[in-house]
Amino acid sequence: MSVSTFFASASSQRPADEMTTVSPARRQLVLTAIATALLVPALVAGCAASRAPLRAEMPALNLPAAPAPLTRDHFKRDEMPTLGEDALRDILAAPVFLEERSRIGVVRVADAYRTDYQVPLAGTTGALATSLENTGHFEVVTEVSTDWPTDSGVAGLRELAARYRCEYLLLYRERFVDATWTNGLGALWLTIIGGLMVPETTMEVAGVLEATLFDVRTGTLLFTVFERVQERTWEFVYAHDQLIADKRTALAKEGMKALTATVAGKIGRLTAARPKPSGAIGQGREDAPKRDVPTAQMVVD
Repeated sequence: MSVSTFFASASSQRPADEMTTVSPARRQLVLTAIATALLVPALVAGCAASRAPLRAEMPALNLPAAPAPLTRDHFKRDEMPTLGEDALRDILAAPVFLEERSRIGVVRVADAYRTDYQVPLAGTTGALATSLENTGHFEVVTEVSTDWPTDSGVAGLRELAARYRCEYLLLYRERFVDATWTNGLGALWLTIIGGLMVPETTMEVAGVLEATLFDVRTGTLLFTVFERVQERTWEFVYAHDQLIADKRTALAKEGMKALTATVAGKIGRLTAARPKPSGAIGQGREDAPKRDVPTAQMVVD
């Protein structure tokens, strides 16, 4: 007998009610199995979706608070006998500008800013005065004579300014150094005649032209301008001192063009920094803004 015939006969021998009837317990077991099969994947998917993504986290560094900025000079050696700390702060905090309709004098000074008593043959101070007058920022521009009997140093400069009734002084000075040495052509002196015909001496002259704006009321310096000049030539040296003097004069005249242009630019910036008056434009001198400066009494003999 074949296998199919055997199962067919066995099925035909079972009762009809046994084949079609399922017990309640078995039905509940089947439903429970089906529900479990459906809910388990849903629960697994929900847990996977609710889990936060992994990321590396680092605890915050315990950094100290930022230090306060340094506002005072703590070096005892820096203390000034003529200027206290509070006065220094007041000076540095005050605005810097050029007062309206002010007067300025141009004076030549020597080393350590002492008044220069030499005869002003060179036209350097005159060129500076002309340049300042052309800016139109001053009511009066004048050259200052140093022949008046005054003290030396800053006190003498303030006295001269008081005599000229100038709020500002433009201090001008020039400093030169020079050097001479025999160049390679000096070997021609061995021929005697050759040494007399060639420029066997190299001469170098260098200098600095300086202009400083001095505020007479407050005793402060508003700016300083340097113009550097230099020249190196081969020369026949027969009158050494006169040749050096001529070269210094020529260099000063050459550098004066650039110096006057730079000074005029600085004056323009100080004028632009002037506070705008609160009233109408074109107020008089008495209504112009003034800086708060201490009153100083000057005794002039």
